[in-house]
Amino acid sequence: MKFSLLAATFLLFSVSVYATVDDSLSFAYEAASPYVKQGFTMREDAWGGDLGVGDRKAVTAQLFWGNEYWFLLASNTKQAQLTVHIYDSEGKLADSESWQKGSVAAVRINCKKTGTYYAIVQIVRSPEDRTSWALVYGYH
Repeated sequence: MKFSLLAATFLLFSVSVYATVDDSLSFAYEAASPYVKQGFTMREDAWGGDLGVGDRKAVTAQLFWGNEYWFLLASNTKQAQLTVHIYDSEGKLADSESWQKGSVAAVRINCKKTGTYYAIVQIVRSPEDRTSWALVYGYH
């Protein structure tokens, strides 16, 4: 009996974590819609998870010279403040433009050379102990 109660609690928690990441992913794609209208193609690659306030997560992406990219980070926690910045393989900031509004943040990069780049996502402020997030990107 104790085992099945524990298993049910774990399953319920696991499902709710995935649901919030899925919600965050929906918000990230919604934030990308103006860029899709401008001709950006959204990649199928997407990342997500949950972080505490002040925590950071590095996500790698292979970017190509001559392309312009938008990375969009979102959370389903309405009062969360997020940031995302892009660094090249040498650790230099590569952002061309960035913005943050509500629980969505975005950064644009004009890729100067082909290589591995790092998107650093951070939860700056949140009313929750752990805040779900999702990151998507597109190119032009």
